[in-house]
Amino acid sequence: MRGVQRVMAMAAAAVLAGPAHLSAQTGFANMVDHLHLAVPDQTKAVAWYQKHFGGQPTKEAEERLMFGDTRVIFQKNDKATPSSGSVLDHIGFSVADLDGAMKSLEADGAKVVTPARDIPGLFKLAFVDDPWGTRLEIVQDAAKLGLHHVHLRAPNPDTALAWYASTFGGTIGKLKERIDGINYGGVWLLAQKGEAVPSAGHAIDHIGFRPMNVDNVVAGLKTKSVKVTTEPRPLTLPSGVSMRLAFIEGPDGVRIELVQRN
Repeated sequence: MRGVQRVMAMAAAAVLAGPAHLSAQTGFANMVDHLHLAVPDQTKAVAWYQKHFGGQPTKEAEERLMFGDTRVIFQKNDKATPSSGSVLDHIGFSVADLDGAMKSLEADGAKVVTPARDIPGLFKLAFVDDPWGTRLEIVQDAAKLGLHHVHLRAPNPDTALAWYASTFGGTIGKLKERIDGINYGGVWLLAQKGEAVPSAGHAIDHIGFRPMNVDNVVAGLKTKSVKVTTEPRPLTLPSGVSMRLAFIEGPDGVRIELVQRN
């Protein structure tokens, strides 16, 4: 056992001999429900992300796009700080033509942080900052186009990933048989080593997971000394879509929303 699997075993959260499916045991659906990005102009951000990454509009609300089962929700905030260096450091999108995508992104206001390069045995990748401070890793992975991964920053990546696996489930494995992570319905959660600051107030403000019963889950998390920052409460959007939600604080100050969708 190596990486996150070794830490999981040491923590007695699970005994793993290979990839493990844990969501049913934790009371969560096997998905990242949403990512919440801070932008000054929601309409422009929706158009920008749809143009470059192909997200689909939803009748649920105008300020969000669907990437498979995961929503990217744009929250109005003109004072957010860049995501790089926070616990939610960056998110990854996969495109069919990385070189072409990079030209289009740069022409449309993205700042190139790391030019395109080929990583043997993995894929071709590059890094940019979107016009509003979210760091994006752009990869060319034909096996999974669209929203590809979420990359955490943590002093101890294995311990952080072990916490997510034991709390939210998912499928523990290795991206391209090389990088330890957790697969949530096709979106990977990865972690890199580094000091991090809490995510609230940054361009990637928080990440959302979907419990089957938010009240039961929150009660269980309290017994594990997880900090609950917003108790379960109902919310109905202007479109009429209703849900029940809560907020908790995860490792290294990550802000996490728990959304029970009706």
